[in-house]
Amino acid sequence: MGDILRLVGKRLGLGVGILLIISAIIFFMVELLPGDIAQAVLGQGATPENLAALRKEMGLDQPALVRYFDWLTSAVMFDFGNSIVTGESVVDTISTRFANTLFLAAYAAVIAVPISIVLGVLVALLRNSIFDRVVNVLTLTSISSPEFFLGYILILYLAVKTGMFPAIASLSNDMTFGELLHRTFLPALTLVLVVTAHMMRMTRAAIINLLASPYIEMARLKGTPPWKVIVKHALPNAWAPIINVVALNLAYLITGVVLVEVVFVYPGIGQALVDSVSKRDFPVVQACCLIFAATFILLNLAADVGAILTNPRLRHPK
Repeated sequence: MGDILRLVGKRLGLGVGILLIISAIIFFMVELLPGDIAQAVLGQGATPENLAALRKEMGLDQPALVRYFDWLTSAVMFDFGNSIVTGESVVDTISTRFANTLFLAAYAAVIAVPISIVLGVLVALLRNSIFDRVVNVLTLTSISSPEFFLGYILILYLAVKTGMFPAIASLSNDMTFGELLHRTFLPALTLVLVVTAHMMRMTRAAIINLLASPYIEMARLKGTPPWKVIVKHALPNAWAPIINVVALNLAYLITGVVLVEVVFVYPGIGQALVDSVSKRDFPVVQACCLIFAATFILLNLAADVGAILTNPRLRHPK
């Protein structure tokens, strides 16, 4: 137990260090964007005195390094300042949108993860069959297609031509849960098509790799049915790479939804990021980027720790 806690502690420390580096990159990259924040707030008709007063109020007269540490200290306390455009707290501005993004990612994950594992097991059982080849062609096509392309194809056939689902994922507080699932089905399906292929191919590869192991050969020589060989002997030992790829794809579902949310006008944090960049609302941009980075690092750490817990050999590398 102590070894596991030490490993988890090391991973968390590494994650915090990486997040600090990314926070510096985010802050100074936003600083390098052309334009003047004070000018954007007050408009072209602002006088030099008003601009100077606003820069002082916003702390823009301080050196960039001082402003970075002030921003980082506030961010640790979940205080990202106020939006330049609306004047509201950044946390209040993006909290609902982040919850919407989490819901969309969970919706896609509930569909994609079981389908991926079941398909991976089936194609491993039916290796080199017609079914295996067809599934591989479909998954390669899905992986090779950009999210926005898949989204527009789904809109064309499932929204425009058939009218089964709405093309725009508009949400409201008075919706029922069933209506919420219906309105967000197309963006969720787009994400499912993107991540299912990757998880399915990893499951297939992990199981096929294990099928050449001596204990699998022994199980076959004892007359164990093929499905039982995979489900009882191969699949439990393939959980480490499967958990790893599932966690990585869950990270993508949360951090890679920007294009999908823009295509379907979904009110998530990705859409908020795009809107804030176009309006030069830098506090919201910095907060969204930091949240994306923290989420991706956290789920990567979860994947790493999950792989260690499911594979005893990784706990004692020596």
